[in-house]
This record gives sequence, structure tokens and C-alpha cells, in this order.
Amino acid sequence: MHHAWLLHGPRGVGKASFAKEVAAKLLADAISDALSSTDFVVDLDHPTAKLIAARSHPDYQLIEREIWADATHLVPYADRKGDETRARSIRINQIRWLGPILSMAPSMADRRVIVIDAADDLEPPAANALLKMLEEPPASTIFLLVSHAPGRLLPTIRSRCRSLAFARLDGDIMAAILAEQAPHLDDMTRAVVLAVAAGAPGAAMSVIETDVPGIDAALREIAVTGDPFNVLRLDLAGKLALKAALPRYEAFLRRAPAFIASQARTRSGPALAVAVEAWEKARQLADVAIPQSLPAESVVFEIAGRVATLAPRDASAKA
Repeated sequence: MHHAWLLHGPRGVGKASFAKEVAAKLLADAISDALSSTDFVVDLDHPTAKLIAARSHPDYQLIEREIWADATHLVPYADRKGDETRARSIRINQIRWLGPILSMAPSMADRRVIVIDAADDLEPPAANALLKMLEEPPASTIFLLVSHAPGRLLPTIRSRCRSLAFARLDGDIMAAILAEQAPHLDDMTRAVVLAVAAGAPGAAMSVIETDVPGIDAALREIAVTGDPFNVLRLDLAGKLALKAALPRYEAFLRRAPAFIASQARTRSGPALAVAVEAWEKARQLADVAIPQSLPAESVVFEIAGRVATLAPRDASAKA
């Protein structure tokens, strides 16, 4: 098996879940001859599954944006309450900490698995440090890199990975998942969730949890009225800039460019050109907002301003 895999595709289609299931399967098979199943499901009672769930498996490492007590120390898992704010990137220390682990042989069998969720979140020094490990892969180690935007990764990282693409799910499957996971939704909210999620089950759950229908309603009003006095933009920016609103802010960064794109599909001529320009600028800003730690309030105000350009020319006069 190749030592590094790039699992890429739209956010929320199950790449990270798949990576973790593969990791559990590989590690479970390494210590047990009894696992003859050809799928990737490991029983929750299996020792490997229990150790992974407890974050204590010596041959499994999950690298993700973390919760830091200070510049060099993580908040211990046992002390976490679940509502802390994660760092905006995967820091170089997290990759460096792999060094001593990779210098030793696996502990429980002959295999080690490292999942990076998501490789897009690696700060530049961390990406360079990971590249060195991929160029000289430790024996018996498999890297599973999750990526929502592989084009943003270092070309040298991509070149050292086998590629496995994930596609969006079709409407019928999405409707079935939503009916099972969120049966309490009314028909109108369900329709909005399905439209916004666009074939990504994880995105659908995020939509429900972060009130994306509310964000959509605000964007729609800005696009219709043009928000000539900046009242709507200032209100939205103020709400999403709060520390507790980070999940909604991240949802806004994903949704706003998609909202503009959906508006562009209904236009032609000069109106289409305006929408395309608004989409390009909103997408570019949304892509760098978190990696570059840009002020959330300014980012929301600027992107909402791009949405305002979609308004009919006479909207401001009517307002």
C-alpha cells in the first residue's frame, strides 16, 4: 500500500470519516487475523476501536486544528469541555511532535497510521515539515491527508500522494440521510438545508447547527435591497465576529460564495458579469480569511458588500 493518500473532494462528503474508518481497519487487521470483512467497519468493541476513541492508540495519530493552553502546550483532552475555540491552523509543533514517534517502530503491530484533517489547515512551516516526512517516509507508516481544496496544497505534497476523489451525493441519498438524522425539520427548512448542503451530508448537519438558513435570509435581503446604508452588513458582521460565533462565521465563508454563484446562474449579459466578479472576489477572500487570520468583522462586511452588488440598479433609490 502506498505510504500517502490524498482524500479530496467537497467539504462535508465524508472524507475524514472515511479516513478514520480506514485507519481503524488497517490497525485492527494488523493485530487480528479474525477480521475477514472486506468493508472498513471495525466493531466498536474491538480493542483498536476503543483505543482510537480514547485517543490513546500508540500507532494512530490524528492531526487537526487544536485547542492550545499557550504557545507550546495543548489543553489536555480530559480537561476539555467541548465548547473551546480551536486554533485557526495546524501548527508546526504538531508536525514536529511526530518526529520522535516516527523514529520508533510501531508499538502494537507492524503498522502506523497518521490522519491529517485537513491538510488545507497546515500553516506554511507545518506543510514544509510534513513534506520532508512524505519525501522520506518512515517504514510501516501510512499518511491519510484530507483536503477540501487540494489546489491550495504544495504541489510537492500532492505529487507524493496517491489521489482518491470523493464526489457529492445525489438528492435521493441526501434526503434519506436528512430524514434519518434530522426528522424534526419542517419541509421548508429541509429544502433550504438540502439546497445549501449541495450533496454533502456533513455540510447539511453544519447548516442545521449553525443556522445557515438565517445566513441565507440575510444574504438574500442584501442582494435584493443593496443595503444602501450598510445596516444589514454591519449587523451581520457584528454577529459573526463574536468569538462564540466561529462555527457560523466558517459557515458564512463557505455559503456566501456559493450563494453568489447560485445568483449568477440566473443572470445573463452585464448582470452576469457583475455576479461573476462578485463571486471571484468573495471566494478569494473567503479562502484566505481563516488561514491568514483576517479580522472576521471586516471579512464579513467586505463579502456582504460583494453580495450587495447583485442588487438591481434601482434598488438603492427605492430603499
